[in-house]
Amino acid sequence: MPAETTAAKINQYVRWGSIAVVVASLLVIIRTLPFDVVTSAMNEWIGSLGWWGPVVLVLLYIIATVLFVPGTILTLAAGAIFGLLVGTIVVSIGSTIGAALAFLISRYVARERVAELAKDNRRFAAIDRAIEEGGWKIVGLLRLSPALPFNLQNYLYGLTPIRFWPYVLTSWIAMLPATFLYVYLGHVTGAAVGADRERTTAEWAMLAVGLLATIAVTVYVTRLASRKLDEQVDQDQRENADTSKQSGSVAASNARRTVLLATIAVSMVLLAVYVSMNSGDIESTVTRWLGPPAVDATETHSPNPSGPNIDHSLLDEVLATHVQEGGWVNYEALRDNTDKLDRYLDVVASAPWDALSRDEKLALLLNGYNASTLKLILDHYPVDSIKDIPATDRWDAVRWNIGGNIWSLNQIEHEQIRPNFKEPRIHFALVCAAVGCPPLRSEAYHPDRLNEQLEDQTRIVHDHATWFEHLAGSNELRLTKLYDWYAGDFLQSAESLPHFAATYSQSLRQANDSEQDPTVEWLPYDWSLNSHPNCRPR
Repeated sequence: MPAETTAAKINQYVRWGSIAVVVASLLVIIRTLPFDVVTSAMNEWIGSLGWWGPVVLVLLYIIATVLFVPGTILTLAAGAIFGLLVGTIVVSIGSTIGAALAFLISRYVARERVAELAKDNRRFAAIDRAIEEGGWKIVGLLRLSPALPFNLQNYLYGLTPIRFWPYVLTSWIAMLPATFLYVYLGHVTGAAVGADRERTTAEWAMLAVGLLATIAVTVYVTRLASRKLDEQVDQDQRENADTSKQSGSVAASNARRTVLLATIAVSMVLLAVYVSMNSGDIESTVTRWLGPPAVDATETHSPNPSGPNIDHSLLDEVLATHVQEGGWVNYEALRDNTDKLDRYLDVVASAPWDALSRDEKLALLLNGYNASTLKLILDHYPVDSIKDIPATDRWDAVRWNIGGNIWSLNQIEHEQIRPNFKEPRIHFALVCAAVGCPPLRSEAYHPDRLNEQLEDQTRIVHDHATWFEHLAGSNELRLTKLYDWYAGDFLQSAESLPHFAATYSQSLRQANDSEQDPTVEWLPYDWSLNSHPNCRPR
């Protein structure tokens, strides 16, 4: 077998092996890193922009394209945030406009600089001649093949004789297959790490089949385009260069690409290993950056036992009637009879805030938050998840009146409750209308027995595998992500998260007494609505 053929086969094997390693490493990284936190934060930010969200992502894509920044992350994010259809449209618009701007910059603004970079590239010279003869067809083939990096192509085309509008139209159409593939990857990744509910096996199978089909079609089209492009370019090169020299140049170019791909594969493996070994620290850091704000909890309110009492009986009636065992809410029935809930919210609004005692204020805030969340769901019902409500109307909407103060749900939790009450158990009392949230009690919180109710609520959470599980044999501790998101609050009251949880678990307490540190894992957080149709055993 000729040496050239052997080298070509080795190059091919190394390339395919490197691609497999890169894909496997990416899967490990995606599985390990807290993409749910990142996706949730991006969703919140983009969602808070309303209809400006897609526009902002388009602008970011344009800027990235012009500045040679790879757009892969933005494409994946578009799929995770907007889904297949809107994500593909957003990325397609951004990438096409970015490609058009780069083309114009190359042709009219920075032509000499781009020409200087391209003058020694023999392959580009051949492509330039091919475009001169084949026009938009060659541009289409190049867009479909990995012969040249996307961002580099945009600038190089400005040096060729192709006209602007044929270039733009061809680029838009030819970029769609790869755009759809990466948007689909982002969509599947978002479904895996940021789903509002647990997906069925059939749904996962459909996602997997769709992804594999998309990859297969994209690879097939890419290989066809590459083969056709190589034929066109090779023909031009044979007509304009010495064959033996050209063959050596192509072989050297292929070898360089193989080395580069293998280097990327090795780097991805090292990154995957590092991420796997430091997943806990990375997740904690990301959560601190993108999760709920950290607070220093202090008791700022006076006990003032002689303060006025608030009547929470209306909320007692609402919860006793419409909340079933396990915390499941009958929203349909509640929607048909909101009078008592509305009247209770009026009671909350008229409460004399400054005159209330510490426990009266905390009970009012907890009840006000939970009652306001019920009202929020009813205002938008039917919904499958509280996250289906536009972000501008959800947790940051400043509309809830508590004691004459107009706050958002986030302000109630993060500015009024957490910093002013050194009470981590409130995280098991605030209910955000999701299955992954603690169960809603069938009674309101009352200041005269608030400690008893909070203790009971915390024990309920730690008695159910939805939020807590300790496997004594392997000493594995599975905790609700509330422990992760609000770790700082719990650590202000306990030595560690396992030590706090051990108060409510005898087996974990025994492990702690034996100085055996458990392995902590976070349980999936189901954002589907805590409604009666979603009722399941707890």
